[in-house]
Amino acid sequence: MSKNVLALGLDPAFADLSEFPELTPDLVRAFIDAQLDRLRGLGYEVESCLVDAGETAEAVVARQLQRQGFDCVMIGAELRAPSLLLLFEKIINLIHEHVPDARICFNASPADTAEAVRRWI
Repeated sequence: MSKNVLALGLDPAFADLSEFPELTPDLVRAFIDAQLDRLRGLGYEVESCLVDAGETAEAVVARQLQRQGFDCVMIGAELRAPSLLLLFEKIINLIHEHVPDARICFNASPADTAEAVRRWI
């Protein structure tokens, strides 16, 4: 039986890429999509949920969590940035409220998303 994973992250359109001038939001999004496809190739059912830096993020995450149950919620590194601490706390509490049995995991970058999920399910 496949496991359901929700991959939460900051939409690259809202990410601060100033330290990485070679990156564009489209390039980052393509990389994220490739990593989620890798998870699917490993047999996981994956839903992606990319949010803004706070204006609609909570509502978007809540709707996604209410749509179905998840075995694991992977939270991307950008959502854990110090500048987004309050949003991160709100997201953790939404996960706790809507899918209390789900495992929570964190990646360091999109490149280790599969490893983060595999640690817990």
